[in-house]
Amino acid sequence: MTSLVVPARFRGPARSGNGGWSAGLLAAHLAAHLAAHRAAAAGGPAVTVRLRRPPPLDVAMEVGEQDGWWVATDDGAVVLQARAADTEPFPVAAVGADEARAAEAAYAGLGSHPFPTCFTCGTGREPGDGLRIFPGPVGEGRVAATWTPHDSVGEDGLATVPVTWAALDCAGAWAAGVDERPMVLGSITARLAGRPVVGEEHVVVGEARGQDGRKVATATTVRGADGRVVGTAEAVWVLVDPDRFN
Repeated sequence: MTSLVVPARFRGPARSGNGGWSAGLLAAHLAAHLAAHRAAAAGGPAVTVRLRRPPPLDVAMEVGEQDGWWVATDDGAVVLQARAADTEPFPVAAVGADEARAAEAAYAGLGSHPFPTCFTCGTGREPGDGLRIFPGPVGEGRVAATWTPHDSVGEDGLATVPVTWAALDCAGAWAAGVDERPMVLGSITARLAGRPVVGEEHVVVGEARGQDGRKVATATTVRGADGRVVGTAEAVWVLVDPDRFN
């Protein structure tokens, strides 16, 4: 039996793992261990990951197969489930780097943030520690930001797979107004065309795509400096009381 650990650095809310990073960790593990899904880590088919409960920090989760899913469990309870996706995520329309950079000044999280410790978008994280992706509005239900991967999140000059999934996480929630109605990631389907280049400016764009009760649908796309799609994701978020997670 193999195990996975979400280090405390990669937290989202104060007491649990960043949803995108945790999902990407299991997706990378799936790709590495199942030949049919090997390309899913970068340049292959999309992978869907469900978050069944908040990923624990610094806890070894056992990994194995269960009911057609690749799962990570904590004391027998399923935390994460991953499998090849049934559909491909549809990219968000591009936004130019200049517009995205200007939008960051209006990032709602600068005034009110339900999870300021978040590895992806937390205002309480220092440069080089968190990703500090601060997406501001670029239209109705759309946000954008620039992001330059730091050396500390890279391997061989490229951002790691879990970090790339983390970059595809929070912009969607900000497009859906997470500052006014806190939400956490319930599931995410992502496809990576590659991995972001360390030291190169990228543009992250998020878009709200509807709501059904407490479930909110969003999408996020990361593009490189040349406009190429590095990765895209569609996610379902669940409205929550943030005090249960911080």
